[in-house]
Amino acid sequence: MNKYRRRTAFLGVGTLTAGLLLTSPQSAEAANLVLNPGFETAGGGDGMPYCWEKSGWGDNDYDFTTTSDAHSGSKAMKVTVTRRVDGDRKALITESTGCAPVVTAGKQYDLGLWYKTTTPDANITLFRHDATAGWQYWTDLKTLEMQGSWTQATVRTPEVPAGTDRITWGVSVYGTGSATTDDYTMDQVPDTLPPATCTATAEECANGRWDVLPTQNPVRSMHSVVLNNGKVLLIAGSGNSQEQFDAGTFTSAVYDPVAGTYKVIPTPKDMFCSGHIQLQDGRVLVLSGNKAFPAADGSHGYEGYKDSYIFDPKTETYSKTNDLNDGHWYPSATELGNGDVISFGGLREDSTGSVTAEYWSDAQQKWLPLSQVNQTWSYWGLYPSMVLMQDGRLFYTGSHVFGNNIPGTGSAIYDYGANTITSVPGLQNKDQRDQSASVLLPPAQDQKVLTIGGGNIDTNPDANRLTDIIDLKAANPVYTVGPQIPQGTVDLGNGPVAETGSQGKMYVSAVVLPDGTVLETGGGLHNRANPVHEASIFDPATTTFDPVAADPQARGYHSSSFLLPDGRVMSTGDNPGNGTWNHNVSIYTPPYLLKGTRPTITSVIDTEWEYGDTQTITVDRPIAKAELIRPAAVTHSSDPNQRFVDLPLSVNGNTVDLNVTSNPNLAPPGWYMLFAVDANGVPSVAKWVHLQGPSALTTDTASAHVHSFADSLEGKVTKPGKKRASQPVSPTISGCDRHYGTINVCVPTVFPAEVKKTTAARCTWLRQNDYGRLKVNGKDDPLGLDPDKDGVACGKGDVKTVKPVGKQG
Repeated sequence: MNKYRRRTAFLGVGTLTAGLLLTSPQSAEAANLVLNPGFETAGGGDGMPYCWEKSGWGDNDYDFTTTSDAHSGSKAMKVTVTRRVDGDRKALITESTGCAPVVTAGKQYDLGLWYKTTTPDANITLFRHDATAGWQYWTDLKTLEMQGSWTQATVRTPEVPAGTDRITWGVSVYGTGSATTDDYTMDQVPDTLPPATCTATAEECANGRWDVLPTQNPVRSMHSVVLNNGKVLLIAGSGNSQEQFDAGTFTSAVYDPVAGTYKVIPTPKDMFCSGHIQLQDGRVLVLSGNKAFPAADGSHGYEGYKDSYIFDPKTETYSKTNDLNDGHWYPSATELGNGDVISFGGLREDSTGSVTAEYWSDAQQKWLPLSQVNQTWSYWGLYPSMVLMQDGRLFYTGSHVFGNNIPGTGSAIYDYGANTITSVPGLQNKDQRDQSASVLLPPAQDQKVLTIGGGNIDTNPDANRLTDIIDLKAANPVYTVGPQIPQGTVDLGNGPVAETGSQGKMYVSAVVLPDGTVLETGGGLHNRANPVHEASIFDPATTTFDPVAADPQARGYHSSSFLLPDGRVMSTGDNPGNGTWNHNVSIYTPPYLLKGTRPTITSVIDTEWEYGDTQTITVDRPIAKAELIRPAAVTHSSDPNQRFVDLPLSVNGNTVDLNVTSNPNLAPPGWYMLFAVDANGVPSVAKWVHLQGPSALTTDTASAHVHSFADSLEGKVTKPGKKRASQPVSPTISGCDRHYGTINVCVPTVFPAEVKKTTAARCTWLRQNDYGRLKVNGKDDPLGLDPDKDGVACGKGDVKTVKPVGKQG
C-alpha cells in the first residue's frame, strides 16, 4: 500500500456528515471558495473543525490542535511534529463534495493564508480530484519561511488539469516544529489577456516554421551543450572520421545564436561519442570518448578511453580531470540532487561492455576511486537513459543506443543508496527501442516520463511509432501505452513517400518547450538510412500529439535538437551510413512565437537562487506561469537531465514572486533558463539564474519535501552480483560490417526486411542510399556483395547473380 495515502489511522473521506456537526456550518466569505476558512465552526468527533481533516504519512510523532492563538476570530489550527524519520503531517480541507472547493479545468486560483512557524520545513501542498482516478497529490506550491508573528502567504495554482473538478490544500509540516495557520482564502484568477493574434501565415501560426541557416556548422558535431552564456558547445572530436582520427584532428565549435557565428575550439582528444553534462557551476564535464575505431577483421570493436575533461565557457578551453576507473564509449551522465554526477554503461578500452558505475564528487572535483562507489556490476548498455527521480533514485527509461535492451522488462529503478535494481514492467517492444527518446515531461513535479519511437540496428526492422508513459508518483509505477507518433514521409532511396502501416522512426529528438509541451522531431526508418521527415508537439495535459512543420533537412544518426534561450529549437547533424555528414543547421520557430508580442522579464532581483526561496521578478504584462528549464546536453537522442521545473507564482500586478522547490532532486543545482509565459502560451526570452547546490541545504535551511512515490514496487529486485571485469560485446555492436568500404562507411550487418536476400537487391539498396564504390577489406564477403571476387562490392560482375547470399538479413 502506498504510504502517501494520507489518512492512515485518520477519518476516511465522507465520514464528516451533518449529524456530526456541533454547530451550523459557517458560510464562505465573499469570493472565498474555502468553507470554514478560520476554523471557527466545530466539526466531528476527531476534534477537527468542520470541513478540515487530519492528513499525512510516514514515521513521525505529531499533534493537531485547535488553538486560541488566532490571527482573527477565536481559533486557528496548529500542526506539530515532535519526532520525524520521514513523511509529513498536514491539516487539509476535507476531501468531500460538501467541503472541497469546486474548480474549473484550465483556470488558475489564488490561495492565501496567515501563518506562524517554528520550522523551515513547511509547505503549501495541493491535491486534486480527478473525475476518473479520484483524489491524488498534485504539487507543492510554496515553502513557508520561519515566522514568529502572523504573516500572510499567497500563491497561485497552475492551470487546473482536464478532468479535475475539486481541489484541496493545506500546509505540510515535514520537519520537527509547528505551523499555525488561519484565515484561508481561495478565489479564481480572472482572465486578463485577449486571445492571441496570428502574426504570420495561417499555416505557420498553426504548425511553426523551419529555417535553414545560411552558415553551416564547421565541425561534424554529434554532441550539443547549451552553455550558461546562451552559446552552444558543439563537440565533434574526430566526427566519426577515420582520417581525422589518424591525423589527430579533434575539434569542437562554440556557436553564438545571437551573432550567428562559430568559433572552432582545439580539442585535446577524440570526444566522439563521449558523455557530457553541465556541472552546477556552469562548466561542462566530458567523460570518455573514442580510443580506437573497429578493425575490419573483427579483432576488436570501438574502444573507450578513461580520460575526462572539463570545458569552461568563460575561457572556451578544455582542462583534464583525473581518469575514470574504466573506459566508457557511449556512457550515461546524470546529475544528482547534491551536484554529484553518476555514470553507467559504454565500452571499455578492450571493446567489451563496462559494468563499472562511475561517480563524480562535486565537492572534491574528481572521479571517486572504485572502492568508494557502489557497484552492482550490471551492464546497462550504451547511453542508457537514467532520469533522476524526486527521491534521489534513478529511473532507467529503456531508451538506449544499439541493438537489444537490457534483460528483463527493459526498464528499472535503481536505488544507489540501497544498491538495488527493481524491474519496471510495461515497456512495449523493449528490444526495438534502440535510439528512442525519453523525456521527463513538464513539469518535473508531475514525475511522468514519455518514451518515443525506436528501432534495432541488429535486426533492422522498420522503426516503430510506439510511445509509453509512466507515472512515477504511483505506488507501483508501470509503463502504459501512449498515443502513436504521427507519420510523415520517408525517403527510401527514390524520394519522399508517405509512411504506411506501423512505420515510425528511430534517432528521435525530444525537446521540452517553455509552454509546457514537447517537440519531437527528426529520425530515420532504418540503421543510418531512410530519413523520416515528421515533427509533432506532445501536450502532457491532453496526452496527444499535434503534427507540425517538419525539418526539411535529414536528421538521423548523430543529429541533435535542443532549445535555445530565445524559445526557438536548433537542429544539427546527420551521419548516414555512406559516411557523409550534413553540416546544415535548421532553426524551428514554434507557433507560440507567431502569436504577437512576447512578455518580457524586465528585471530579476537576484540571479543566485536557493532551494525553498521566494524570488522576485518584474514583467511587462500578466503571465500565467514561469519555469526553470535545464539547458540541453544532448547526443544520440539522449538527454536524461532535460527538465522543466514549475515555479508557482505569487502575483502583485507586474511584480511576481516565484516559489522555488525545496527539493534539489526535482531541480539539481546549476544554471537554468528562466521563462515567463503568458496565458496564450507565449514565452519570454529566457533569463539565466543559478540554483545553488549543497551549500543551500545546510541544517539551518529548509530540507527537501520528498514524497513517498514509487514505494511499493512489485518488480523483480536484483542485488549486486559477483564482481566481474566486463560484459562480452560483439565487435559489430554499431551495426556496421567493416568488410566493406572505409571505416567511415557503415554497410549494415543486416539489411531492412523488405530488401531481398540477393546480391542484386542489396546492391540496389546501397546504390539508392548513395554508398558509392565499396572496396572489400580482406578476403571475407559475409554479405555476398562480391560474387566475382574482384575485391569491389556491387561491381558490374556482382549484380548479374540473383542467387541468395549466405548471410541472412
